[in-house]
Amino acid sequence: MPRAIWKGAVTFGLVYVPVEVFPATQSERTGFNLLDRRTLDPVGYQQINKRTGKPIRHADIVRGYEYEKGAYVVMSDEEIKAASPESTQTVDLLAFVEAPQVSFLYLDTPYWLAPDKRAGKAYALLRDALAASGKIGIASVVLHSRQHLAALVAAGPALALQTLRWATEVRGFDAVKRLPKRAKAAGVSTHELQMARNLIDDMSTDWDPETYHDTYRDAILELAGRKVREGKAHELTRVEAPAPERRGADIVDLSELLKRSLGKRGASAPPAKPAPKRGRRAA
Repeated sequence: MPRAIWKGAVTFGLVYVPVEVFPATQSERTGFNLLDRRTLDPVGYQQINKRTGKPIRHADIVRGYEYEKGAYVVMSDEEIKAASPESTQTVDLLAFVEAPQVSFLYLDTPYWLAPDKRAGKAYALLRDALAASGKIGIASVVLHSRQHLAALVAAGPALALQTLRWATEVRGFDAVKRLPKRAKAAGVSTHELQMARNLIDDMSTDWDPETYHDTYRDAILELAGRKVREGKAHELTRVEAPAPERRGADIVDLSELLKRSLGKRGASAPPAKPAPKRGRRAA
């Protein structure tokens, strides 16, 4: 089982749900290290000045933000640290939305949330209420010293946290050139469209991720295994990272916190917008 990468709590009104965050995926990308052909020692990347091609000392390297092409403003480590988001150790729920409203283009990295050993009741409350609502929570969280927008999702018996891309990170389809018009306007016949729909129907099936494989990775693993069996392996030492500090949680009365949360919401929330009148559509 992977180690928790983050420990804190989900804040739901005044309800505080202590949780641990675990990676929900594992990388299976096939990567290669650079080695010295003669000794199989790892080869590092030398830091050089890209204009002169000469090596540069670490002490002479600074951080620069490129605000225009080829134009930089230099920032010190202290200035960057001061601008970095504060690690609050909380997943702050900001709103709840219908899941289909969040385009798959915004989805980034998924994580599992596990309850602290004393938070089972609060965890179950949030998970089951979220599942019954059919909605997902939109939250703010700081992971790895970076602020993220995230979606809190009830996924079967667990809560999942899916980091989201910011709106400025997702390009609109207007960035894609030469998009054709609707099929009929582009010269597609009704018969051709129906045949395409029939083909889609014929190829339709239930989603089963186990059906699909990375054939390139499989071939590389088979090749590596054969070389290991032939005695051509080179052993490396792995260094384990220390486990993060654990944070405890207090036992609270959930009913009282929910009542107070609803009362606080009612007092602070702006008046709801009136529902649009039914009738003709706006132009």
